[in-house]
Amino acid sequence: MILQGLSAVLQPMTILLVAIGVAVGIIFGAIPGLTATMAIVMFLPVTYSMTSAQGISMLMALYIGGISGGLISAILLNIPGTPSSVATCFDGKPMANKGEAGKALGTGVVFSFIGTVIGIGLLMVLAPVLCDFALKFQAYEYCALAVFSLSMVIALTGRDMPKGLISAVIGALLATVGLAPVDSKPRFTFGTYQLNNGFALLVLLIGLFAISEVMAYAESVRKNQGYTIETNYKIRGAGFSIKEGLAQTKNAIVSALIGVGIGILPGIGGGVSCMIAYTVSKNTSKHRELYGTGIMDGVVASETANNATIGGAMIPLLSLGIPGDAATAMLLGGLQIHNVAPGPLIYQKSGEVVYAIFFAMVLSAIFMLIFMLFGMRFFVSVLKIPKNFLLPVIVVLCGIGAIGNANNLFDTYSMVAFGLMSYLLIKSKIPTVPMILGFILGPTFETNLRRVSQLASSDPFYRHPIFCVLIVATVLVVIFSTRANLKDARRAQEEELAEMEKMKAAGSDGE
Repeated sequence: MILQGLSAVLQPMTILLVAIGVAVGIIFGAIPGLTATMAIVMFLPVTYSMTSAQGISMLMALYIGGISGGLISAILLNIPGTPSSVATCFDGKPMANKGEAGKALGTGVVFSFIGTVIGIGLLMVLAPVLCDFALKFQAYEYCALAVFSLSMVIALTGRDMPKGLISAVIGALLATVGLAPVDSKPRFTFGTYQLNNGFALLVLLIGLFAISEVMAYAESVRKNQGYTIETNYKIRGAGFSIKEGLAQTKNAIVSALIGVGIGILPGIGGGVSCMIAYTVSKNTSKHRELYGTGIMDGVVASETANNATIGGAMIPLLSLGIPGDAATAMLLGGLQIHNVAPGPLIYQKSGEVVYAIFFAMVLSAIFMLIFMLFGMRFFVSVLKIPKNFLLPVIVVLCGIGAIGNANNLFDTYSMVAFGLMSYLLIKSKIPTVPMILGFILGPTFETNLRRVSQLASSDPFYRHPIFCVLIVATVLVVIFSTRANLKDARRAQEEELAEMEKMKAAGSDGE
């Protein structure tokens, strides 16, 4: 079966389809508002007339290319092309602002490849064991996992925890709009049927990052401040040295394991894995105060984790028939179209197709690495385009992406509203990142909390060891993150006092 799968992928037509899929996926991932899920949906009918190996290989290429392409706009424009690239903005754009756009892109591309390969390797080796573990996750475990992930908000807030918590609560409240998850009662819809399905994550991300960016630039234009276009970007090789790459080994391995672990759990996805990996990397770093200022470690953590999530999400899809996120849900449809039934018997009934998927994923990762490394010089040229030309095009593309998400014009109005809200929050110095985490994890926490409340009398929590471990881990994260944030706040206050004393001393010397 292994040789049959390999020979099916190494056919010239299959290789060509994989290359086309990766290129199209990168484009969809790089354009804000267009995602890997949309690429798979659009090309799913194209695969009808193909063989199983060809069709599924092309869909996998679109998936991998789409997830990886999100780093381009995240680094160059501070707009995540996909939800999986949110954390890449935190250090990727500051690196570009410092003239290290090539280094940031190279770091993202190489470690995206590494994360993908690690995810595929664990998919091939540990699928049966990890699937058995994922089956143990029920309402208690998912509820505790959501609480644990929400505890990461404390680490993301930095020195001003109240404002960060306000942002997270706003995100969780926005997630409650629409029909309730258990009894389907409408909440906060105000009689508007367009709100019955709630707000889409993609629309929220476009508004928070893209529209607010345009508003901020419009404000600077009103001040009649000139701008300069930096053209001296030198890119050699992958943009960073071998020594710098090897120094990220531990960070990459830990982030990849987080990505695979989160990917295995259905309904979580790369948007959460990149945030958790970034937070873990920051909290375990010796120079955590540099995160958010343009540091290579942050890009490594985010991009390694979100690409490793691909392999993790494929584990429950192939072995249990349970999609891990929206993209794998579309892949599930693709498998069924080509008469491949995911589940415990997939290796017996369609073993050659499974191994063809594995080899197609490896080939897609290689094409992704090649295309994006050779394309970096063209990607960096985006920075040379004056923003007064670039941003209107981005707004149009974002509007198209918002409409295309659910074929709903109302989403464009929501996008603009979220952009205005984000602009006002930034003016109030309230971070928007915790809002995203609250929006993603709010429904998971609410749904499973309601289930737990119904089960508590007949199934007490102490019968769930995973739940207990996650709760203990949550308490430890809260304690250590709070201590670290307070320490950072004291250090910043001491630095400000020292700076004031220097200024006073300089003033007295001048007199």
